[in-house]
Amino acid sequence: MRPRVKVCCIASVEEMRTAVECGASAVGLVSEMPSGPGVIDEGLIAEIAARVPPGVATFLLTCRQTADSIVAQQRRCRVNTLQLCDRVPRDVYGELRRALPGVSIVQVVHVRGEESFAEALAVAPHVDALLLDSGDQSLAVKELGGTGRTHDWEVSRRVVKDSPVPVFLAGGLKPENVAEAVKTVRPFGLDVCSGVRTGGRLDARKLERFFAHVI
Repeated sequence: MRPRVKVCCIASVEEMRTAVECGASAVGLVSEMPSGPGVIDEGLIAEIAARVPPGVATFLLTCRQTADSIVAQQRRCRVNTLQLCDRVPRDVYGELRRALPGVSIVQVVHVRGEESFAEALAVAPHVDALLLDSGDQSLAVKELGGTGRTHDWEVSRRVVKDSPVPVFLAGGLKPENVAEAVKTVRPFGLDVCSGVRTGGRLDARKLERFFAHVI
């Protein structure tokens, strides 16, 4: 099955439309983060999310770790999917389910080594999907995505093989390496940001090339 593609770091209605026209199944809207690109204010997130056509998922990228703050953020932004970019206490998932029925939960796991395999499989039963990225939560200023770096795709391949839920692959994807990434990992979905941008702006030509190499 051809992987679905989420285009992340969407910064305007125009970028959203470009992503959808090129074939995006989802768009990523980045709220306040400790570091990384693509952050926009919640008012703009809500405006873009409201104009995304039916059938295209709207992902809110959040670094918040308490259920109350995540629920409040979703209600302000009105997205249909929460992308939790940092670790959260296990009971948060149940609280989100109760407060936000119908809103999907995607947990990011930053692949740092063999321990990330166990982390991914431990959290998978509590969420609707996993997203494997290349951040580093151990730094003084956490990296929670948008690094432009790849990680060990062999770990990601094993997660995809054993996970009970769909898995998105993120981290350093671009037109030049996406075919190899798909062949190696066989993910349900792909997540791309910096690899299809020029000068910080979504580049329609790069995005078209990216889609052309998704096999």
